[in-house]
Amino acid sequence: MPFQRNCRVIEVNQIANGLFSLVFDCSDIAGSTKAGQFVHISCGDGLLLRRPISVCDLDGSLVRIIFQVKGSGTSWLSERKQGEVIDVLGPLGKGFALDGSRLLLVGGGIGVPPLLMAARQASEQGKKVNALLGFADADKVILLPEFASACDWVEVSTENGSLGKHGYVTDLLISRLEANQNICDLILSCGPQAMLSRVAHIAKEHHMPCQVSLEQRMGCGIGACLVCSCGIKSPGGEGKSFARVCADGPVFSSREVIWDET
Repeated sequence: MPFQRNCRVIEVNQIANGLFSLVFDCSDIAGSTKAGQFVHISCGDGLLLRRPISVCDLDGSLVRIIFQVKGSGTSWLSERKQGEVIDVLGPLGKGFALDGSRLLLVGGGIGVPPLLMAARQASEQGKKVNALLGFADADKVILLPEFASACDWVEVSTENGSLGKHGYVTDLLISRLEANQNICDLILSCGPQAMLSRVAHIAKEHHMPCQVSLEQRMGCGIGACLVCSCGIKSPGGEGKSFARVCADGPVFSSREVIWDET
């Protein structure tokens, strides 16, 4: 059940170039959020549409989000101060199903934050959790200590080789699966569309269940406006239908997504 609440800002910090962490206090939202769900935040009086941002972490009544400044809305949000109040609707969407006992998390860029909550919740359930995290360069790397505390091991790649393995996070995934097919029984992934498409292809090749969190432009955030519709395969795999990323997702099985239409 989503709640609309005026929430007090606890802290706002810039954690990397163009990336901000914001913590707000709301026991209703914190008490009902699952990994992979998001909140919809009103960003200033002059902006009609809310901004959807995945939940990164929880601590009691505190909710942490991490976002990238892309326009006027997220710029406004990055300028909030401790003690100010923001209008938040959430939690929204369908999160990750933490099935299986061995989870491999594959994140890219701003898709990394929601996987932290998945790592923490799975670890608390006694599951074995490992993470492969990819970034453009070392200046954009975030949350490594937090993932290290929740996972058995964490491996990092950067596209320019400035930290960790030189290349893409999907290269790490291929390497790990080829070295040990039994490294996991479920892949959870969040990141850019091209990365997710590649992860889905690799998971299918290795007969590995995979859940992906999609990112789409949203309007209402509750499934009424259909702005965020994406193509998915019909039951049985023949034909196609449409799903609302905000309400039917953002998490889907990688095998049901029609990747050339996302």
